[in-house]
Amino acid sequence: MVIRGRAPLRISFGGGGTDVEPFCLEQGGAIIGSTINKYAYCSIVPRKDDQIIVHSLDFDMTVKYNAKENYVYDGRLDLVTAALKAMEIDQGCEVYLQCDAPPGSGLGTSSTVMVALLIAMARWKGVELDGYGLADLAYGVERKDLKIDGGYQDQYASTFGGFNFIEFHGRNNVVVNPLRIKKDIIHELQYNLLLCYTGHIHVSANIIKDQVKNYEKKDAFDAMCEVKALAYAMKDELLKGNLHNFGRLLDYGWQSKKRMSSKITNPQIDELYEEALKAGALGGKLLGAGGGGFLLVYCPYNVRHKVAARMEQAGGQLSDWNFELRGAQAWVADELRWDYDSVKVKTVNGDYEFQF
Repeated sequence: MVIRGRAPLRISFGGGGTDVEPFCLEQGGAIIGSTINKYAYCSIVPRKDDQIIVHSLDFDMTVKYNAKENYVYDGRLDLVTAALKAMEIDQGCEVYLQCDAPPGSGLGTSSTVMVALLIAMARWKGVELDGYGLADLAYGVERKDLKIDGGYQDQYASTFGGFNFIEFHGRNNVVVNPLRIKKDIIHELQYNLLLCYTGHIHVSANIIKDQVKNYEKKDAFDAMCEVKALAYAMKDELLKGNLHNFGRLLDYGWQSKKRMSSKITNPQIDELYEEALKAGALGGKLLGAGGGGFLLVYCPYNVRHKVAARMEQAGGQLSDWNFELRGAQAWVADELRWDYDSVKVKTVNGDYEFQF
């Protein structure tokens, strides 16, 4: 038996940073975004002994635990250690982790891995968790138990999936508002957006610390307020199907967000973005906390090819993607065991038969 969990990565359009304390506690935050068809996966294979063996396929790393001993954070796959503690796993198993994007890509990878871990473990143990319960637990494990700096949005976006307008009214007071967007609008938006890897990853916690440090500075605080107001404006334009206005608001938000911290951008990112604008893009933004990862760019269909070519010439790497409207999922799969060396084919009255 194999238990699998899968959670989608996310892109945020507007409001990023307003989900981080203390701003969201004192002012309330708001973010608009969607999940995409890139995922974090967790596979659990139960064992009959007390050994827990965790394989990170992306990092080619294996860590072993004993289910009857206390779990200790030692810097090696601590996300998994924290999830095992939170779900009180006391039975041996093998855990396999894999993600479609690297850490620091701006797509919420670490939080999405946590969601995939927890939903798979909950399925294994028969624990019922609704969307808010799963997202709340993922947030608590990552932000409180592990004390990793960051906001609220990633865990909720990955858990619920699809297009959401998420409001943050204070500590542990998050409301996820699913957006009912016409399919034609979704298809057109996807076609007009380019997802470009800048070639660099970032450490989001360092950027968030700098953003929090700047909170009391007037310009940075005003920028956060603008970014929050922008999320509401983007929601209205998207629901109405005013996609070019939506694209221009992406640029407005990016210019505002850069005022939150000097670490959010760098000359290479700025050059890549400027090249996209020169080729006809209406707007865009760096995803995640900043400093590297993926750049999202909106361009009208008639200049899409020009913008793509210019960004690649400037060193960007375009990525294939689409929107994913489903959130985190878990299921039980029988492990496929192949015990044959070859397939024999023969014909019987003109029909093919395959023998294994």
